[in-house]
Amino acid sequence: MCGIVGYTGPKEAYPIVITGLKRLEYRGYDSTGVALLNDGLKVYKKKGRVAELEEAIIGKDLHSSTGIGHTRWATHGEPSDINAHPHISASGKLAMIHNGIIENYAQLKKELTNKGYKFTSETDTEVLLNFIEDIQENNQCDLLEAVRVALKRVTGAYVILLLNSATPDTIIAARKGSPLVIGVGKGEHFLGSDASPMLEYTKEVVYVNDYELAIVRPNELILKNLGNEKITPFVTKLDMELAEIEKGGYDHFMLKEIFEQPSTIHDCLRGRLDATAGTITMSGIQDNIEHFKNAKRIIIVACGTSWHAALLAEYIIEELCRIPVEVEYASEFRYRNPIINKGDIIVAISQSGETADTLVAIERAKENGAIIFGIVNVVGSSIARISNGGAYTHAGPEIGVASTKAFTGQLTVIAMMALKIAKEKNTISEERYRNLLLELEAVPEKVAAILKSAEDIKAIALKYKDAADALYLGRGYNFPIALEGALKLKEISYIHAEGYPAAEMKHGPIALVDENLPVVFIATKDSYHEKIVSNIQEIKARKGKVIAVVTEGDDIIPGMADDVFYVPAADEIIAPMLSTIPIQLLSYYVGIAKGVDVDKPRNLAKSVTVE
Repeated sequence: MCGIVGYTGPKEAYPIVITGLKRLEYRGYDSTGVALLNDGLKVYKKKGRVAELEEAIIGKDLHSSTGIGHTRWATHGEPSDINAHPHISASGKLAMIHNGIIENYAQLKKELTNKGYKFTSETDTEVLLNFIEDIQENNQCDLLEAVRVALKRVTGAYVILLLNSATPDTIIAARKGSPLVIGVGKGEHFLGSDASPMLEYTKEVVYVNDYELAIVRPNELILKNLGNEKITPFVTKLDMELAEIEKGGYDHFMLKEIFEQPSTIHDCLRGRLDATAGTITMSGIQDNIEHFKNAKRIIIVACGTSWHAALLAEYIIEELCRIPVEVEYASEFRYRNPIINKGDIIVAISQSGETADTLVAIERAKENGAIIFGIVNVVGSSIARISNGGAYTHAGPEIGVASTKAFTGQLTVIAMMALKIAKEKNTISEERYRNLLLELEAVPEKVAAILKSAEDIKAIALKYKDAADALYLGRGYNFPIALEGALKLKEISYIHAEGYPAAEMKHGPIALVDENLPVVFIATKDSYHEKIVSNIQEIKARKGKVIAVVTEGDDIIPGMADDVFYVPAADEIIAPMLSTIPIQLLSYYVGIAKGVDVDKPRNLAKSVTVE
């Protein structure tokens, strides 16, 4: 949640900071602001999007070579000009931005109030800032030492960037739980929640770890831990291009990312799957293959769309590898005192690799002796670094808040992972193994074929844009796709939607069915096909509107459904990677028809780095 940007160097800071905020706006867009150092602190902030701030400060003095900026997803305090970041300390000497939640802020606020401090905002950030200043003034220490002492008292998650009017070329930064990247240029440094704000200036970055502090000047980067010990920065070279975070002619990032899936799935497979040779090369699996072969169980933790990928992983791994799998919401897993045995494998799935609940869940599991395997999209992310092994999805930057290409990337990795383990365990026949390799290899081409029908899906979406509710139903491997479809429609169109196993429809949801209710069936040909036909008949008998995703050549369901999306034939393990494509497009076009900003739907943010 929240996007942070910083710059110090010879260039004008404001254009770099404001452009960086636009690139990070997917992380939160309730309010935005900048702080610039030039003959004192100048702070400009406003409720609303970055563009609104830009317009509001036309004509202001924006000259500065050091600045920080923030785009907010509100946690403490409603979106407003006052609650927007940056915040200024009581003395007016310090300005700070913050991504995270300070859980013990009420206690700290009470202490400061008793000392005479007054607060103008409702935020935990203003409390932390004044707590730091109070320590600095009472102990007559420098700002870095005050930050170090303060953070030892803080409970919660944070990335903070601080400006001090007494040191006009310096940014103090600290991190715990929320991401921070520092770009290293020639005589300049860039800071951001991810690397996107600095891509056109440098490809060399440092990923700051938890409990680390950074002193950032144009020609100097010093890292320390909370014990005040120096740490040598580890510089990583980015494998990312500027074009990847631009729309490339599409109206929205979401549409661009849907249409990128043939290439992103291909990139995920490239260098790993060789159907001709019959091999899958995944070093993260191979390095831990004995753990997987001997595992008594695998526990998969994830949130949101990644949790739906985890459900599919449960089906696929149990069938192919014959290993028991449990799927957990990371937010529940971390709190319910789960039983973790030494040798258990915990698979963490996360697009950003920074999901707060997932991170804490795997940290605790690792302490209990579990093996951690990460499936993430962002190289160098926290989950990637804490894992014993893992696999990147190689989907590239995903800017649209609703996950699309990252989801199919996760499914691709899961399929390869399961096939490789099954091959090593001899739990799959050679014929089935070879057939599934060929099926997986063909997915990019089949996805491209589905996308050619986008305009047909758009026409169907227009018919249902005024629906108040929707049901998504599927069986077996298609059940998680029903859940994902319902989530997408909720996120992107604000239509209330629920996903269910089709067989559960009679246990409650069927009460909602009338002539106004669209019911989306994920009904590709599989071992459940006859059953799903019966479920469709039950909906039609109650005058429900049936939208069906079916396999090309199906001559039964199209005659029953009101509207049909066709996908190419595929093995039932592979089919979900295809059936999710029209579901993504349906949500996108319904959202557009309703006038929703599909890249930045209300109340949502891309990377959930707080609980």
